[in-house]
Amino acid sequence: MWAAQAWQFRPLFEMPECSAIVPDDSAKVVAMCNLYSQTKAQDAMRHVFDVVSDDLGNLPPLSGIFPDYPAPIITARAQGRHLSWARWGMPTPPQFLEGKRTDPGVTNIRNTASPHWRRWLGVEHRCLVPFTSFSEIDSREGAPRNHPVWFALGPDRPLACFAGLWTEWTSTRKLKEGEVTVPCFAFLTCPPNREVERVHPKAMPVILTRPDEWAQWLGAPIARALELQRPLPDGELDIVAEGSREDAP
Repeated sequence: MWAAQAWQFRPLFEMPECSAIVPDDSAKVVAMCNLYSQTKAQDAMRHVFDVVSDDLGNLPPLSGIFPDYPAPIITARAQGRHLSWARWGMPTPPQFLEGKRTDPGVTNIRNTASPHWRRWLGVEHRCLVPFTSFSEIDSREGAPRNHPVWFALGPDRPLACFAGLWTEWTSTRKLKEGEVTVPCFAFLTCPPNREVERVHPKAMPVILTRPDEWAQWLGAPIARALELQRPLPDGELDIVAEGSREDAP
């Protein structure tokens, strides 16, 4: 029921432009912007990623996906790949929740050796997160404050995906919503490639662009799957927009 009605309840998930995230279970909490888009049609995702079933309902273009928004993910089932809704933000490590009444979730995962994340590295918890562009806050000298820079695989913003993890979790993500049990996801990060480093030198999402990479992430043993946690080769990303909280080509 939740998946079928996810978009109907989107106003519950409104978030500020930037959100605190915990990239691993170290003592450091990094504040950074979390924003991407997925504007291709549902049929395009089914075709590109060889999806055999979905329960998205009527999918609108998602030109600005913020933390805790519902977004499409692709999981592997016995019958084939399945497209469904999940909310962006995996359970936060407990040490960061002391004294807090909500857990909005962790959007990016860097330290896959952490005991907190290892429980979700099996094939049953891996997913593909389709996207057409993603944004990083501009850290170049002289850049305006909170200035998003949008990256894509080309000006036409072809489909690709992030390497993600997902689970079903019960928590209070927002006080006004109360306790909920929902599917949720996050995606892996890695050092930036040349294009992203010029704008945001700390990290970039793990991006998968080929069918063999999608199959490897969804089905390979953990050690082989984690070989994919590396930057996209230099020269494969373009800056396609700047300054906007949405990328609606």
